[in-house]
Amino acid sequence: MKHKPKLGIQGPVVAWQDPWAGDASDRIMRTGTGSICPSQDPKPESGAFVNSLREMGTDFYVHHVLPGIDHWEVVADITAAGMDICLGNEYGNINGPWVEGTNRYDIPDEAIVEASTSGRCIGLLYDEPEHLQINAAQYRKDGWFPHWGGTDGLNVAQSRSKVEQSVRTRTNHVQQVVERAGLTSTSVPLISEQVFPTMFHTFARAGMDICPKIMKESFQSLQMSTALGAAKQYGRALWICADLWGPDIGKWFTRFPGFPGHSPQEFESALKMGYFMGPSHLFVENIDVLLKHTPEGFIKTEFGEVWQQFVRKFIPEHPLTWHHSQADPDIAVIHSDDGNYGQNERLFGNRTLQTQDITPSQSVFHIWHLLSRGTIPAHGSCMHIPGYDFPRHQLKQEVPLDRFPLEQGYTGSGGKRVHPLFYPMSNVLAFDDQVSEEQLGQPKLMIIGGTTLSTKTFSIAAKRAEDGAVVVIADWLLPADCPEQLRISGKVGFGSWIVTTDFLADVVKETVEPFLGEKRCWTQRFGSSEVRMYPQDEEGYMLDFEIVRV
Repeated sequence: MKHKPKLGIQGPVVAWQDPWAGDASDRIMRTGTGSICPSQDPKPESGAFVNSLREMGTDFYVHHVLPGIDHWEVVADITAAGMDICLGNEYGNINGPWVEGTNRYDIPDEAIVEASTSGRCIGLLYDEPEHLQINAAQYRKDGWFPHWGGTDGLNVAQSRSKVEQSVRTRTNHVQQVVERAGLTSTSVPLISEQVFPTMFHTFARAGMDICPKIMKESFQSLQMSTALGAAKQYGRALWICADLWGPDIGKWFTRFPGFPGHSPQEFESALKMGYFMGPSHLFVENIDVLLKHTPEGFIKTEFGEVWQQFVRKFIPEHPLTWHHSQADPDIAVIHSDDGNYGQNERLFGNRTLQTQDITPSQSVFHIWHLLSRGTIPAHGSCMHIPGYDFPRHQLKQEVPLDRFPLEQGYTGSGGKRVHPLFYPMSNVLAFDDQVSEEQLGQPKLMIIGGTTLSTKTFSIAAKRAEDGAVVVIADWLLPADCPEQLRISGKVGFGSWIVTTDFLADVVKETVEPFLGEKRCWTQRFGSSEVRMYPQDEEGYMLDFEIVRV
């Protein structure tokens, strides 16, 4: 089998005006920074811009819709050039208009039909819908309006269910719009592009394809294990966004504080890592960092050179013989999708949950800390938690915006970077509490936490222990009618059954140690191919890769 992901680039946000909208794109906020950012380069003509995309090896263009603007021209130009187009909702999320009772912008039905009629519309990208469900006041300031609707007054399971139903209503509506237009063979999936590794499973269950952001402020192995597990469990496409926004500063071309927040070397390693995950689509956010537009035309930055080498040299020299759907775990993390990434409040946008409702969700952080040999913190699943001070904040404080872009970047007082790529993990996939026996595969170790567990999945875990697996389960997840022999730790059939109140207890650490793999290696297996990733430098800002047949 040969598999090549489709490669994409997302449009500009601070470099130059949208080539089709022109001045209108400078009258709205195109970033989540809370202010309008004037364009830095002269606006290119649409034809020159499309040609630059083609020269960069672009298979599809991610275009964020400007509310109130006719977008047929951009669709026509992109598709005439032989590229696909994906329509994004970020600008509407930031500026409105919002769907009543939410902070969400839905691309209008007319635009969906127009784009779909071209035959080249490959999806509707929803920008950070998990973030905007949990942190509903990020953009909209006139009240509390979570992305998929309010959940106050519900428990965690009810909140999860309400979000799922809201998403399913939207995915069904888009499909009906396409079918009513007579485009019965056309599929326009909704894609959930996420910075936090939570709600992947809820969105996938409701019909969305999923798109983890890599780089950004993520712990890469945790992010990918969760996204891969959700895609496998629910049979969804896996998109990957290599997001150049991030926490760090350095001696590299810089458009804006945190943009890019990663070095060219980290970008190169991240592209290779994302590619080796076998995604259906891989794209870069944003083109601003890859190119500069001058009166003489487009000029590649050092980041653009990295992308060009990746497309023209690395991919042809490293053809994939696997696909993300073949991910096959040795370790399965099973946890209910609780909407908690470490803030320990507003799970699924719910402001009324009590401490006893939230505490079980924190067990998931302990599991990832355990499986990463302590390199991922035990109090959250991304860097938006206590303990991280982003160098980009210093840049924002010390350099006025009218001095950007910075050709040689900025190092400030020489503060330490905070975002490495490497966190060891030994072939882990994360599933939710509804996983079936077939979806699970044959993991040797199963660790079960979170707030809820279905009766079906509990029975599967007990059977796997009987058959020889090691199962570690939180005691609060044992059902009321749990057999007595499963209420305590011990041998069960050919395997082991460990009941715990603390995933960081010594007995749990001793039990899982034989499964954790090498201390300086992160592995992910796809069928008979195993991707092994090693830190190239001391702290893991760059990666080395080895592909092994197993």
